[in-house]
Amino acid sequence: MDTPKRTITKAIIWNLIGLATMALVGLIATGSLAVGGAMALVNAALGLSMYVIYERVWNRVAWGRRA
Repeated sequence: MDTPKRTITKAIIWNLIGLATMALVGLIATGSLAVGGAMALVNAALGLSMYVIYERVWNRVAWGRRA
C-alpha cells in the first residue's frame, strides 16, 4: 500500500506531465498561449484532485492483491 506522501508525489509528477501536454494541446487548439495555459491549469487542478482521491480509494480495495 502506498503512503499518502507517495500518492501525492506520484500525482504531482503525473500532473506536471499532463500540464505540459494540455498546454500544448490548448495552444494548438486556440492559437493562444494564455488561453491554452489557463485550460491546462484548470485541467491540472481538477486532475490532481481526482487522481489523489482515486488512488486513496483504490488503496482501500483488497481485490487483486497478494499477501
